[in-house]
Amino acid sequence: MGVRKRTEPRPLLLSRRANVFYLEHARVVQQDDRIVYLTQDGGAFEQMFNIPERNTAFLLLGKGTSITDAAMRRMAASNVVVGFCGTGGSPLFGVCDVAFMTPQSEYRPTEYMQAWAEMWFDPARRMEKARCFLRRRAQVTAECWRENGHLQALGITLADTALERFRSELEQAGDVQELLLAEARWAKRLYADLAEGHGFPFAREEGARRSASAADLCNGFLDHGNYIAYGYAAVTLCGLGISFAMPLLHGKTRRGALVFDLADVIKDGYVMPLAFECAKAGDTQKDFRQSLIERCQEAEVLDFLFGFMKELCTKDM
Repeated sequence: MGVRKRTEPRPLLLSRRANVFYLEHARVVQQDDRIVYLTQDGGAFEQMFNIPERNTAFLLLGKGTSITDAAMRRMAASNVVVGFCGTGGSPLFGVCDVAFMTPQSEYRPTEYMQAWAEMWFDPARRMEKARCFLRRRAQVTAECWRENGHLQALGITLADTALERFRSELEQAGDVQELLLAEARWAKRLYADLAEGHGFPFAREEGARRSASAADLCNGFLDHGNYIAYGYAAVTLCGLGISFAMPLLHGKTRRGALVFDLADVIKDGYVMPLAFECAKAGDTQKDFRQSLIERCQEAEVLDFLFGFMKELCTKDM
């Protein structure tokens, strides 16, 4: 009898993966045909935890964390996006971005990148797709806020007038700069409504890294949550084979700007309300991160982002 050839279990579709990991002070290694991470807390013994890489979307490696080449090869084989970041899941400095390392050892689909490139080099179509991003952002925000029990209990609602004003400004915008100004006014209104409803003053300060007040905690959670959203966006674009370097709204000089464009579609609906909720409750970064990942998994955010980008590539919207 011949020897039965061993077959590796197939990874789940990227859009259906459940796990997102953020690690600090740990070593990620391959051991006994598994990916594990070992905590480095200074004690006599290290604790070992398993990472189910075939059901993992992305892995963020924070302060004091390392990964071996063998573990990285296995992550790449399972299409896990790995990134190095600062403390708490966001950069050490506000000007730094998470550096995502995408697998290079296997082929990516070509049809989505080809369709995206064809659209991107047509200024009129690129402008219309940018408008689509913001339209969908408003739609996702309205749906999420309406279904958010915490916001409903506090009487925080997204006013129809604010929503209609934003949509009207999008349709009237003549260039990307006008779209960005409309976006800024929209975000400012959302921050004001959430701050008033939660009962503390707030001003957005990226990368401030203070924790003296509820506003400081909220800013920290927003930074942290935004980088979780960037991870979901990076996984989507990587999985579809679309270059990060062809954005619609963010700066054309930043190679990863399309990641920011796509992440913005979900940030107002999921990250922003939870940041205020956790800041009011005095939660930790770990509490916030776990809550955000659970909500995104329940809402099948990754599956939504895949569907949204496929739709943009295949249809004129």
